[in-house]
Amino acid sequence: MNADLNWRYATKKFDPSKKIPPQELSDLLEALRFSPSSCGLQPWKFVIIRNADLRRKLRPHAHDQPQTTDADTLIVLCSLKSIDEAYIKYFIDTAAKVRGVARESLSGYEQMVTGFIKSKSPEALEQWTKQQVYIALGFFLRECAYRRIDASPMEGFEPKKFDEILELPKQGLESVVLCAVGYRAADDHYGHLKKVRFDKNEVFIDRS
Repeated sequence: MNADLNWRYATKKFDPSKKIPPQELSDLLEALRFSPSSCGLQPWKFVIIRNADLRRKLRPHAHDQPQTTDADTLIVLCSLKSIDEAYIKYFIDTAAKVRGVARESLSGYEQMVTGFIKSKSPEALEQWTKQQVYIALGFFLRECAYRRIDASPMEGFEPKKFDEILELPKQGLESVVLCAVGYRAADDHYGHLKKVRFDKNEVFIDRS
């Protein structure tokens, strides 16, 4: 595992000629779908963008970062703008179907989750959903490293512009973070630098 994590870095320059095989990309995206989330609610959606024209349109709103257009695929990780009882009901319905149990057996869990969501202010709920998206991003980056696919997580963009261009509000979504994936260019300077991390004695506080 350490070798994978030492290999990866936030790739700044991708090789546009190198493409991720379709099956490899499909398998990679499963890391997003299977990422954990609080209460298992999965308050997210992921916009997969390979269309060159659309990415050129988005690039000026990502501080003109070349990863936006040069990587094989651009992923916009989005959070749900709201979670209501209808969404929770759909989640419980799905859980009952997948697990092959009576829906009534999950009523206690449904009440707990509904109470949890209702206890949060709109501002706190928005923050919570965005935090869940970052959990998914972490799992995705780990899977990329394992598969030796380069990735560049990107917070440097204008969410409102992305939301507008991708018509996310119509889908009850808002963009949180981007991730470009593909293969590094041989002349990416950052790919040849040693990884800088604090010593483990500075990072871990052992209370055992």
